[in-house]
Amino acid sequence: MNRVHYNSYSEARAHFKDLLDDAERGRVVTVQREHRGAAIVDRDRLRDLLSSLVPAKAETVAEGGGWSVFIPGLPIAADGATFDVAVDEMVDALREYAVDWQDRLLDAPNHAGNWGLVQLVGLSSDEQLRDWLVGPGR
Repeated sequence: MNRVHYNSYSEARAHFKDLLDDAERGRVVTVQREHRGAAIVDRDRLRDLLSSLVPAKAETVAEGGGWSVFIPGLPIAADGATFDVAVDEMVDALREYAVDWQDRLLDAPNHAGNWGLVQLVGLSSDEQLRDWLVGPGR
């Protein structure tokens, strides 16, 4: 397999432009750091992959003259007077959750498995998150 590997971060830093170019082209790029390794990947490719691997499973419910949006199994929900407002509020709630996860929840056993979701949120625009939640064009 043709991959690009750097044995240290110093070696990777010396070839940083090449490292980024290879990642952008879709090559497997790794950097060794002591006993751990890191993969460098193109942001858009990773975002597209995560959006397919982490299905939203968002549910929308019309209730009490407004709308609610939630994702079963996650402590994230939002309400709004209209469908669009509720979805926009859900995008904000996802962003707040991602910040909380990175600040304090990443080591909590009941949240540690949400790494993919947090990465997806961090790599997505508001429009991309909206499409992920309810489907494109809704």
